[in-house]
Amino acid sequence: MGSHAVVGPDGSAMTLNDLPPPNTTRWVVRRKAQVVFGVQAGLISLEDALRRYNLTAEEYASWERLIERHGIRGLRVTRLKEYRQNGRMESRSG
Repeated sequence: MGSHAVVGPDGSAMTLNDLPPPNTTRWVVRRKAQVVFGVQAGLISLEDALRRYNLTAEEYASWERLIERHGIRGLRVTRLKEYRQNGRMESRSG
């Protein structure tokens, strides 16, 4: 049985062993990105990821949206408020 490897957020090969441990509580950018990339690549199902990491579907979806809109750097918690404010301001103007 070969291991299923995909390209991770840092460009290197990523396997199930590269996902954060199930008891993760400190969500740094790298760990969030690993979970999102793992789900998107099929290393772990969304349902398994939500259960394994005790995440809500909304929390996971927000990580995915931030990566889509701002790249991996968008996952920085300190930037979240700034991105949300910019999004609100853009939606009001026009």
